[in-house]
Amino acid sequence: MSRQVVVSFQGEHGAFSEEAIHQHFGHDVQTLPCHSFEDIFAAVDDGRATYGAVPVENSVAGSINKAYDLLLEHDLKVWGEIFLRVRHNLISLPGSALDDIQEVRSHPQALAQCERFINRHGWRAKPWYDTAGSAKDLAANPEPGVAVIASKLAAEIYALEILAPGIEDLAFNYTRFFVIGRGDPPYAEQSKTSLVFATPHTPGALVACLDEFASRGINLTKLESRPRRNRPWHYVFYLDFEGHWQDEKQREALVALLARAAFVKLLGSYPAAEMPDVRNGGQAELLQI
Repeated sequence: MSRQVVVSFQGEHGAFSEEAIHQHFGHDVQTLPCHSFEDIFAAVDDGRATYGAVPVENSVAGSINKAYDLLLEHDLKVWGEIFLRVRHNLISLPGSALDDIQEVRSHPQALAQCERFINRHGWRAKPWYDTAGSAKDLAANPEPGVAVIASKLAAEIYALEILAPGIEDLAFNYTRFFVIGRGDPPYAEQSKTSLVFATPHTPGALVACLDEFASRGINLTKLESRPRRNRPWHYVFYLDFEGHWQDEKQREALVALLARAAFVKLLGSYPAAEMPDVRNGGQAELLQI
């Protein structure tokens, strides 16, 4: 009998991370709520979870630095990626109406992403520790006039009612997750590779490293710098590129990068998820200021 797949995530049941897990693994998967990002990694490290789902960047708020720092510190590999369309919902007790609401609770980031909707109705915004947690607490301690912002899944789990769906200010709101696990995932034709590297502290070092990919026609899909914790004012670079590290051009680029960089850590080659459509068709937009 095959072992039950368990996926760890940060937050309470009903979190957007759990929605992402269901999107990727299906609804029969077992999930393991964790208090912190560190606990997600620990659960996979010690075998309590088969995989972990870690949010790494949001199309509105940008990269989640804590996740990238933990990827550098741990030996777990990236097994996949998920793009979740984040739909914020105004949720309250059954029988409530919009006119009854006076206070809205949720995680500060969710409140910020729904600021226009909240302000338009003149409601008080009260930060809570977690989106799903705000729904869980409202169900456990019902308070008239209070609503929360959380996922559709949270409303279902805690038997609450959605008063207004899709209240986020920006429609193009996606969160990218990494699926992390032990060992290496199987080879996939349509792969993406993530790594982290540091360069010597010399002029042109970063350009020389990146040219190893450009000269071989390898497309980079992400490049971001983070401070090195053990060396002030020095930086590491997180890089995603198309293809698997075992592919010929990609393997050659990595060998060349190893010769130029101060260090390189391969975070994983994994099946690439389909990128969400950009509203303007991917064309550059000229902004009139």
